[in-house]
Amino acid sequence: MIDYATLKIIWWLLVGVLLVGFAIMDGHDMGVGTLLPFAGRSDEERRVVINTVGPHWDGNQVWFITAGGAIFAAWPLVYATAFSGFYWALLAVLWALFFRPVGFDYRSKLHDARWRSTWDWGLFIGGAVPPLIFGVAFGNLLQGVPFQFDDYLVSNYTGSFWQLLNPFALLAGVVSSAMITMHGGTYLAHRTEGVIQARAIAATRGAAVVTVLAFVAAGLWLRFGGIEGFAMTQAPDPNAMPDPLAKVVVRSAEGWWSNYRRLPALWALPALGVAGALLAAGLAGARRTLSAFVASSLAMLGIIGTAGAAMFPFIMPSSSMPGASLTVWDSVSSPMTLALMLGATVLFMPLIVLYTGWAYRVMRGKVTVEHIRANEHTAY
Repeated sequence: MIDYATLKIIWWLLVGVLLVGFAIMDGHDMGVGTLLPFAGRSDEERRVVINTVGPHWDGNQVWFITAGGAIFAAWPLVYATAFSGFYWALLAVLWALFFRPVGFDYRSKLHDARWRSTWDWGLFIGGAVPPLIFGVAFGNLLQGVPFQFDDYLVSNYTGSFWQLLNPFALLAGVVSSAMITMHGGTYLAHRTEGVIQARAIAATRGAAVVTVLAFVAAGLWLRFGGIEGFAMTQAPDPNAMPDPLAKVVVRSAEGWWSNYRRLPALWALPALGVAGALLAAGLAGARRTLSAFVASSLAMLGIIGTAGAAMFPFIMPSSSMPGASLTVWDSVSSPMTLALMLGATVLFMPLIVLYTGWAYRVMRGKVTVEHIRANEHTAY
C-alpha cells in the first residue's frame, strides 16, 4: 500500500497533469474559437476554421470534466471553497461554454448571414471567456483568496466578485488568454493552408509575444510589486488525517520564491514557458506547424508548472485567515478514496490518451474550402 503522504503528493501531480492536459487539448479548441472571427473573413473560410476542431472539441472536453471531477473527489475542501468564492466567475465560464455545443451544431443549419455571424461570435465567446476567467482565478490564488472557516469547518468567502478583477489578476488573465490564443493559432496553422494559414501564423506570433511579455511582467510583479506570498512556519503531519487549521501560516515577501531558492532546477519551468512560446512563434513563421504546436504545448506546461511549483504545498491560500489556507496536506480526501481513484486513473487515463491519439490520426490532414464545398450538408 502507498502511504497517505505519498498519495497526497501523487494527487497533486495528477491534478496538475489533468489541468495541463485540459489546457493543451481543449485549449487549442478554445484558441481556434477565439481566432474564428478574425482568421476567417468569409462564410466558407469560417467553416474551414470551425471544421479544424469540429471532430474533436467535444472529446477534448473529457479533460475538463475529468479535471473538475478529480478536484471534487481528491480535494473536496478546495472544490467547495472555490465554487463558493468564485461562484459568479465560474458561472460565467459555464454560460460561455453553452455557446460551444449549440454554436457548432446550429451555426450552419440556416443560410442566413446574420444567423451565422451571431453564432460565430457566440463561438468566439465560448473560446475567449473561459481562458480569461481561469487566468484571473489563478491570479487571485497567487494573492490569496479572502475566505475563512467557522466553528463547524464550513468555509465562508468574505470577498466580492469585483475584488477578483484586480490589476494583477487581470494581468494573469492576459497571460492565459494570450497563451491559449497562441496554442489555437499553431493548431489552426497546422490544419489549414493559404490565406487562413497565413492569418493563423500572424496571430500565433503576436499572441506568443504577448504571452512572454505578460508572463515575465507577472513574475516581476510578484517578486518586486509588493504581493506577498505564503509560507508555513509549522506544517501538519503529512500522514495525518486532514485538518485545515492544524498549521501555522504567515505572509512572506519571499513566499512564492522560496521553492525556487531551495530547488534551483525549478527555474527550468519558467524558462520552458518563455522558450516554448518564442520557439512556437519562430516555427510557425517557418511553416513547421506541427513542431510549433508541440513547442506551444511545452510553453503551456512551463507556464502552468511555474505557478504550481511556486505555490506548493499551497492549493488555495487564504488572505483573510492565513492559517485556514488549503494545502496538499490538509484539503484531501481519505486514503481509501485517493487509492481507489488512483487505480481508476491508472486504468482509464491510458485509454483516454490512446483513443484521443487514434481520433487525431484518423482525422488528420488539411481542411480546405474545397472540402467544405464537397461536404456542404455534413460539415459544420
